[in-house]
Order: sequence, then structure tokens, then C-alpha cells
Amino acid sequence: MSEGRNLSLAKSVAEFGGLEKWNSQPKLKALDAMLDTMCTATTKEEALEQVNGIISLGHYLWAYMYMRKLAAKNVDLLHATILHEPSVLLPVMYTPTVGEACQKFGKMPMPARGMYISIRDKGNLAAVIKEYAEAEMPKDADGKPVCDCMVFSDGGRILGLGDLGAWGMGIPMGKLDLYTACGGFDPRRTIPVVIDAGIGDASKNTAKLPIRDDELYTGCKQDRVTEKSAAGTVVNSAYYGEDSLIDEFMSAATAQYGKNCLLQFEDFNSNDAFPLLATYREKYLCYNDDIQGTAAVAVAGILGGIKLKHPEATDLIGMLANEHYLFHGAGSANLGGIALLVNEGKVPKSNVHITNSRGLIWVEEEAEPGKAARGNFRNKEQAAWGYPGEPDFNAKELTSVIEKLKPSVLVGAVGVCPGCFDQAVIEGMMAACREDCTGDGGSVQERPIVFALSNPKSQAEVTAKDAYEWSNGEVIYGSGTQFPPHTVAGREHCPGQVNNVYIFPGMSFGAQACAATTIPERLFMVAAEAVANSLTEDDMKKDRVIPSRDRLRDVNLNVATAVVLECQKLGLATNPLGDDAETVKAALKAKQWSPSA
Repeated sequence: MSEGRNLSLAKSVAEFGGLEKWNSQPKLKALDAMLDTMCTATTKEEALEQVNGIISLGHYLWAYMYMRKLAAKNVDLLHATILHEPSVLLPVMYTPTVGEACQKFGKMPMPARGMYISIRDKGNLAAVIKEYAEAEMPKDADGKPVCDCMVFSDGGRILGLGDLGAWGMGIPMGKLDLYTACGGFDPRRTIPVVIDAGIGDASKNTAKLPIRDDELYTGCKQDRVTEKSAAGTVVNSAYYGEDSLIDEFMSAATAQYGKNCLLQFEDFNSNDAFPLLATYREKYLCYNDDIQGTAAVAVAGILGGIKLKHPEATDLIGMLANEHYLFHGAGSANLGGIALLVNEGKVPKSNVHITNSRGLIWVEEEAEPGKAARGNFRNKEQAAWGYPGEPDFNAKELTSVIEKLKPSVLVGAVGVCPGCFDQAVIEGMMAACREDCTGDGGSVQERPIVFALSNPKSQAEVTAKDAYEWSNGEVIYGSGTQFPPHTVAGREHCPGQVNNVYIFPGMSFGAQACAATTIPERLFMVAAEAVANSLTEDDMKKDRVIPSRDRLRDVNLNVATAVVLECQKLGLATNPLGDDAETVKAALKAKQWSPSA
């Protein structure tokens, strides 16, 4: 494997002389030798002893590197180990550890796994993809390379960390680990991809790291070429037009592996993410997990919260319209969540509002003919959900917005403002959900739902402890990164991890298994419902809005089943798997890959 590769390597690695020579540099060679000495396991029990020893010291990045070394030595053993203790190891392989891993990705030994699509090879991407296919991918009975799915990112918006360029490879690699552990994909038949269109300087990442100038930066050491779109937003020039880099990549990928090869967009800037999804969603079997998967799991969490408030409810989706929503942060995740609620959940548009860095987003109701509408939106996606007219209250202050709009659901996905849901905000949500409806001047408290979805944990809008303490345990809480249980007034609350790991593995597995032609929005709503309906009595007793992490593969199998059934109902499945849920679930279970180790 990896012999003869040059085109599909990261550009700085290829120019240095190849993978072996790159990893022979003193810093990388010494680190690789240490990892090789540490990683001697031949069974999952031994691997767990070794990695848990590292974790016990709090060295999660070392645990990440250990697992990457294990993957290079024995991919079956890697996944057998993950599946044995998923609640312990998934946070090592993905969030929260993967953020730091990406910030330092080039400082670790470079793995052979991973395909790099460079802007310098524009016009020749078919050759890049073919090279990787011949060197790294398994072959079918006819000797043709096979691939079920690719996750591809341009590294432009890694979590809440900004532009990390080619070092963002850790994200598609980690994502595909979860495709396997939670969804059932054969890891050998998946490809992590970085679209290397350049990288910004230190000002373009939140930690102000001089990544591009680092001697171990692996990608093209050049600026991204950007332009202003027709909508007035800054976008990557190479992604648009007749000779688009993205179009050439997707066309070449499906030419090599067939139309049933699923292509998942990951961690593109919002200004590119929305138009690219709109352009390609009907042309290829593709979706954007940051927009659609994150939206779906947020809705799944809301549905779970409704179930906690109304355990007897049978039509959870129908009850979405009873809530009032405030989304704090106007990135792709929150915009996707709003679109899913309104378009598929039938929530009235007047029940949903959103903020950006300028405060509550608003747009004038009627613009003068020939003039653009006034407002404080940054793009048309934000403007679509703007408050009608310029507010006559303090729309820049979150507590003031809550007091005026009285939301019952507050969803934070700001990414750069940790702790912004302070005690005043939580108390404001409690007040907003208190109604004088007893007939004698008394009040009834409807439990507010508050989600802090920003990753990593250090970026969370509010911690579980604070949310529970400030509300005396009344807030229904969920977070993007797992927080520990917390006891208030004698009751243990186990916060649900509202993370799209509950959606994307099952979504992708179901769509790929039934050979769907496209992935419409309806599939994300049925996926969200499947997650909420996977809550057990124990989950509800512990106040989880999302099922326990220990059941991730079971929950994703439920998601995949719902996706296949809906695809068949909509006429999108070219490989039907059965007429009822039980038959479809059994067929999917039989297709799931399991490690031989």
C-alpha cells in the first residue's frame, strides 16, 4: 500500500520526496518510534489496557496518536477495540480530541490513509483519484477498486477552530472511524479526503497558529483565492464556474467508483457550504453533515426534550409547532436546524428566530422597489429567517431578546463565545416558560430546553453543571460535547450529547445500502424521529434528550432503517431491502461490517 503514490499525497509531503522520507525527519521519526514501542497490542484487551493507561494520565492526544498507530498496524484490531468501549474511545477518536489533533496534525507521523486533492492538480483529478484507488483500495472480483463513501473537507472551518488547511485531514479520518464504529461501514472501503485549495495565515484560525509557516505543514503553502459572490459573501473562487474544482472532484470520484459512492461534505465555510450543497445535492448521492446532520440531531434532541416533558406523546413531530425557538449563532448548523423545523417539521416561521454577531437577525418587511432590503443579515440564508422589521427593543442583548420573544427552546452554536449563556440567560429562559394559567394568579413552569452545541467543550455556551444549578434542575439540557452527570436536589441528570454521531453513520449507511439516488431533507426528519424514539426508560429517568452513547450502533441502525423505509416510500431506493421495518433492519444488520480481530 501507498507505493507509487505522488499525486494523491499532500503536496508538501510529495515535494519532500514521499511519505517514507517525510516521516524520517528527526522529530517525526522519534515520535513514531515512541508510538511503535507503546503500541504492541495484538488483542483488543491488550489494546484497551494500553490506551486506557494513557487516558488515565489525561493524555488524550497521546491516546489519539496511539489509536492512529494501532490503525496503521491492524485496522480490524482498531475497530474491535473501539466497539468494545465506544463511550471511552469515541471521544478520543473524534470530538473533543480531534480538534487539538487537527491543530497539530502535521507534527504527528503522517499516515498513508487519506487522499489529497490539490488545487494545483485541477484538470487532472481523475488521475489523482485513480492513483489512490490502485494503491490503497480493495479490489472486487474483476480487479476493480471499490469505495462505498468519501468524506471530504477543505479544512476551512474545522469545528470552531477556523482554517487549518490540509491539517484538517483529522476530521474526515475521524468521521469515517465513526462511520465504521456506529454505522457499520467497512473501513477499507472508505476514503478520507482533503480538498487542498490553500490556507489562510494565522489570523484565519481562532488560536492564531502560524500553521502555513510551520516546517511540517503538509499542504500547499499558498493563500486561498477568494472572491465576492453574487450574494455579497466571500467564497473560494476555485469551487465555482464551469471548471469548478469541486465539480471535477465529484465527477471523477463517481466515474471511478460509481454513482452509489456516497460523498459527504464536511467543515466547509458556511458561505461555500450552502451554495455547494444546493448545486450538487440532486446530481450526486451527497449531503453536508454540518448543515443537515447537525440540524437533524438538534431536532432529534428537541424531540427528545418534548418526550421528556410529555412522556405520553405519540406524535413528537406534530408537537414541534407548539414550541418557540431562538437559535443563537447563524452558522450552517443553526440555519440547517431552522430549515428542517420549518420545512419538514411544519413549525410556523413566526415561531423561529436567530441571532448573529450583530444581535437578533432582522429584515425590513417591504423594501422599496429596486432596492435591497435593509437588515443586519450577512447572507441570504440568514435573511430568510429574519425578524420582520427593525426591532423596537434591545436586539443586541440576548436576555432582552429572550424577554421579548419568550422562547421555550434555546439552541447555541456560536463556536467562539464560551459561557455566553450565563445565569441571567438561564433565568430568562425559566421566566419565559412561566405562564399564568392556573386561573388564580399562580404560575405553571414549562421546562425550557437549552442546548450548548459548540465544540470543543471549552467553547460550550453553558456547562451542564451551571445550567442545572441555575435552574434547580428544571432546564432540559444537551451539549455538543459530553459533560459528566450532575446531581441537583437529589436527582441525577445525565446530559445528552446532541452530536451528529447519532445521525450521519446511520444516514449514510442506509442511503448507501439501498442505493438511493439522492438524499432529500425528508430523510433527516425521519432520522431525527428515529433517534428520539430510541430513548429508553432509563434515558428518560436520567433526563437525557439523546440516547446513551453506549447504544450508538443500535441507534444508528434504527436511523438507517428509517432512512431506507423513507427512500423506498419516496421511490429513491434502487436496491429495496424489504417491505417492513423488521425486514429492512435485518437486511441492514446483515450488511454491517464487523472486525475479525
